[in-house]
Amino acid sequence: MFDWKSAKEWKRLFRYYQAGLINMAFGFGLYALFVRLGMNIYVAQILSHFMGVAFNYFTYSRYVFVDNPGKRNVFIASYFVNYLVNVATLWLITTVINSPYIAGLIATIFVSLLNYFVLKNLVFREREA
Repeated sequence: MFDWKSAKEWKRLFRYYQAGLINMAFGFGLYALFVRLGMNIYVAQILSHFMGVAFNYFTYSRYVFVDNPGKRNVFIASYFVNYLVNVATLWLITTVINSPYIAGLIATIFVSLLNYFVLKNLVFREREA
C-alpha cells in the first residue's frame, strides 16, 4: 500500500499534501464563506465539497499523480463516498465540538488522510508493466 523505502513514494506523498493544502484552503474557504453567509453547515459542506471535486481532480491529476492516468468515473465515485464519510465525521465531531468551523476543519483533515490511499490505489493506479 505504501512503499516506505521508495523516494518516489515519499515525493508523491509530499506533493499530495502540497496539493491537499491548496485543495483544503479552497474547499474550507468556500465552506467558511457559505457558513458566514448564513447557510446551514450541511448545505455549506455539500456545496463546497462538490465545487472542490473538480478543483481537486486537476490538482491531483496534474501535480501529484502525473505519471498515472486517472479514472474520472472512479474519482467521482470516490468523492461521493468521501462526501458520505465527511458528513458522518462532521456530524460526529459536532456532537463534541460546538464550533462549525473547527468541526469542519477536523473533518476535512481526517477525510483527506483516507483520501490519499483511495486516490493512490483506486483512481490513479500505477500502470501495469
